[in-house]
Amino acid sequence: MPAETTATATAVLVEGFGRTPDLVDTALDGLSEADLTRRVGPDANTIAWLVWHTARMQDGQITMAERAIGRADAEQVWITQGFADRFALGVGDREVGYGMSSDQVAGIVAPADLLREYHRAVNDHTVVFVGSLGDTDYGRVVDRHWDPPVTLLARLVSVEQDAVQHLGQAAFVRGVLQRS
Repeated sequence: MPAETTATATAVLVEGFGRTPDLVDTALDGLSEADLTRRVGPDANTIAWLVWHTARMQDGQITMAERAIGRADAEQVWITQGFADRFALGVGDREVGYGMSSDQVAGIVAPADLLREYHRAVNDHTVVFVGSLGDTDYGRVVDRHWDPPVTLLARLVSVEQDAVQHLGQAAFVRGVLQRS
């Protein structure tokens, strides 16, 4: 990938990830812990789960991407910055929420400030990682389980889009709950 393309990819990704903390703030601002765990339906995801899951997925995916490009000592912010202990959710250190049951979703309970702090820490780590990428990194294959194999650029776009989708869902749930 030419340096000019890499600089553009980095700028676009940093800009995209840079916008997600505001989406978290929009979803969380002024809500109590009870608001964060209310559901719009019996098995619907809560705002707390959506924000937690967004950060957990990004944390896990970025760590796997770091390892795939040779940063063998890469570890999740969840562990290195003590968020697993601070949340005290009773879930495994690798749990990201994918495939959780309705009861497990309901068990994700945390105050808005902790959810916000964790997301920001993960996002800050992501932006530093993206900013460190060089010309040859974006085209590197990070996941051979797909056909075609997934490049780092495709994975980073996927992570950012997943975050935007889930944070949009959190904003939607907030809107529904505020009208009910």
